[in-house]
Parts: sequence; structure tokens; C-alpha cells
Amino acid sequence: MLLSDTLTPAGHGQLGKMISPLSLSPSFSSRPLRYAVLGAGFAGLSVTWHLLKKSSKEKEMRIDIYDEVGIGGGASGISGGLLHPYSPKAKLLWRGAECWKESLMLLNVAEAAAGLSGVVDSDDSFIVRRRGILRPAVNTKNLNVLTDNAQNCDASCRIETIDEDTAQKLVPNIHVPFNSAFYMPEAVNVHPLRYLQALFLACQDVVNESSTSSHGQKELYLLKKSVQSLLELEGEYDAVIICLGAKADMLPELSGRLPLRTCRGVIAHLQLPANIREEYPNYAPSILSDAWLAVQGSRSLYMGSTWEWKSRNSNPNVSMDEASRALQELLPKISAFYPAIRDWTFTKANAGLRAMPPLTAHGSLPLLGCVNNFVGENVAGKYWLFGGLGSRGLLYHAWLGNLMAQAVISCNEQLIPSELTAWKNINR
Repeated sequence: MLLSDTLTPAGHGQLGKMISPLSLSPSFSSRPLRYAVLGAGFAGLSVTWHLLKKSSKEKEMRIDIYDEVGIGGGASGISGGLLHPYSPKAKLLWRGAECWKESLMLLNVAEAAAGLSGVVDSDDSFIVRRRGILRPAVNTKNLNVLTDNAQNCDASCRIETIDEDTAQKLVPNIHVPFNSAFYMPEAVNVHPLRYLQALFLACQDVVNESSTSSHGQKELYLLKKSVQSLLELEGEYDAVIICLGAKADMLPELSGRLPLRTCRGVIAHLQLPANIREEYPNYAPSILSDAWLAVQGSRSLYMGSTWEWKSRNSNPNVSMDEASRALQELLPKISAFYPAIRDWTFTKANAGLRAMPPLTAHGSLPLLGCVNNFVGENVAGKYWLFGGLGSRGLLYHAWLGNLMAQAVISCNEQLIPSELTAWKNINR
């Protein structure tokens, strides 16, 4: 069995702990379907969940997730987690309403798996912080654009135009230039790593349920191993789904052939010193502007993000020099609308390497589709790409994971909207 000595089966124990398989019930009527998912971030775990849920209950299935770091070890796990369906100009993104709805549903699935469904979020355990997001206008042009677009917002994620007095009731001491800010009360702040770990638990639950049913049983394994070439997996799987973000371009079969730009982003973690009594209010929203504040608790904030284009550095660790440069860039932007940030203390920083897709007539859209032609002639099984989520992975991952799973199960790329597969026609 492929890499059986490195298997981390899906159970409710600690991630990475070596335990026996969840279910081993070989089918005598037909070989179980075998899928490989490369990457355990937003894309990888979403497609895994949907493969488990959308597959025939009668069919046995095994899914191997490959990620050398583990759940949420890449850019997904350290992202800011601000979730809403709008562009920086407050325009509803392409298929934004559907993506928003699907993401909220998957967040609910994760919370239920973690036992947090219906539980009031707390500083040290929340997966989803439901306090909304506040966006101050930064200049007159920005104000006019936001004002116009806010009038066409989606009803499920409203944008309210508020004045400075109202904004200060939400966030005391906030500075609102032009006496106008834009409040999204239904927008949420997600803790990415907790969410991904909980979504993995949800996948495990589906597998555990299958082991007690009379239907086809499912198996799920996390393999903490990198895949250096897609041909390593040749003949082992019915389908391989590549969800590696910026690292997809490092596979020799795809290198230089994907229309992706890479961008490294640094996120700083800030805490309020013990001698400062005035905390960030528990009811207050996160803040989004030229830079953003993702609230982690009354005394903990994430601040981001920098944009280092063309970087190839995927190391999540940040040197003191890089952290210092990030603070010099971000603090003035934050101070413009939240002067109290000067009272907060820097504790650490993390970084992720984003895979940014090309701009299209519909905006910057992820890259999906079958990539057998990239791998070689007469390859066994199907190879699929689910990438280029850029800085909107949290919004896109649920809806696209559903589409990708259906396409993989049916071996039908036509189930994916043509806007997401059009990239393959570039330079042909």
C-alpha cells in the first residue's frame, strides 16, 4: 500500500498521531475509488469534504491527503480570516453570493464537528467571530466609490453607511475620515487554523459514520509527505487533485505553465500589555482598510498584510528584519483609522505565499480544471487543478470545492464554469 508507513489516519486524536486505520473493509464487488488530494489548506479540505459527501453511498472510497506540514500548514492557516463577498471597492465579486452562502454553510459544519455549534465564541476557542467588519473610507474617491457600490450590496451581507459617531459606538476611538464608514454586520472573522482543523474533524466524522453503515465504507488518511512530481502517483489513484496554492508551480509538470503570480504576505500578531486596561471591546467588529485588523480577542489582534510580489519564499517564519519592515509599512496605515494601535505590543509575525490568478473580465478568478495534458500522454487516472485562490481562498473554497468534487467524481470538466477553466486556453 502506497506510503503505508507514513499514514496518519483520520481519527479524533491529535493530528499527526499514529493510530490504526478508520475503516478497512475491502470491497469484493469492485475496487474502492482512490483519490489523492495534494494540500491540506482551504482548497484541499473543502474538496475532501465534498468528495466524501457527494460520492455514492454504495461505493467504497479512500482519500489520501498529502501535506508535508499538516493541516493548515501553508498560506491558508495564517491568513487574516476576514470573510465577506466584496471587492475592495465594495462590489459583489463574481458569483460572490453563492460563494458566501457556501462558505457560511461549511463554517457551520466545522463548528458542529468541533462541538461549537450554537456556542457563544470566546477569545481562546472561536472558529467564527460574528461581529461584522467595518471599512472606513480613506480618501474622497474611495468614499464615492464605496457609497455607490454599497447601494447594490447583497441582502445576505448588507453594507450600511454610518457616520463617525455610530462608528465610535462600535469601535471606541476609531477615526473616520470624511465622517463616513461602511459596516458589514453579517461579515465574519474566521480563525483559519482552528477552522481547518475542525473541517478535518468533520471529514473524519463522515468516515466514521460510514464504518457503522451497511453502505460502502470510506477511508481518509493524512500523509505528512511532499509530492515532488505528479508521476510519483501515477497508477495509484483514480484522480489526483492539486490544491497546493503557490507550490503547484513547483511541480515539474506544471512549472512555468500556470498563469499565476506569487506574493508573500506578512501578518503581525499584536497584544495589549497588562498595564493597559482599556481593551478592544468584545462586541466590536474587525476593521478593513488599506491595512486590516482581524480581532482575535479583547487583548489580541492580527494586523496585515504586506504584499511582496514575485517572492518565491513560502517559509512561514519571519525574520526580525522582515517583521520590522512589515511593521513600518502597516502601522502608519492602521494608525490612520485606529490611533490606539500605538498601545499594542508586537509579539510575532507569520507569512504566507499567495498564488494570485490573472485578471479577467470577471475579476481575478481561481484556476480549475483537468490538467492531464500537462502531465503527459496516456496517463492513468485524472489530474485536476484547484488553485489560484489568491487572497480570497476563504470566500471561494467551499463553493469551488463542491464543484471540483462533482467534476472529479463524474470525470466531467463541463460541470465547472467555463470562466474558471478558460485559463487553459491562454497562449495555446
